[in-house]
Amino acid sequence: MGGFRFAGMSHRGSILCLPDGIWASPVTGPKDIDAEALRRVLESREPVSHLLIGTGRDMAGIASTLRQKFRDRGIVVETMATGAAIRTYNILLDERRPIAALLIAVE
Repeated sequence: MGGFRFAGMSHRGSILCLPDGIWASPVTGPKDIDAEALRRVLESREPVSHLLIGTGRDMAGIASTLRQKFRDRGIVVETMATGAAIRTYNILLDERRPIAALLIAVE
């Protein structure tokens, strides 16, 4: 299982990044992405305008009902391969945008 290095630390496995912290995520593939996996985003006290989902090596979509939950809260959801999601996340974070990301680890 792959992982991530950030802020002088490292983590094996997937992560969920929010404006107020980074958490381990049990998601190992696109099939695991559901409302429970993204609950922290939906319940975030810090505003989030954009959610990036890195779906692994390849791009995959999410269920339209789940996408609608975010749309109802004014949160734009974009899915892409994890590498592209990391690059986009870093750019938006540098711009100080209220961003969240679910990043599925890849080898």
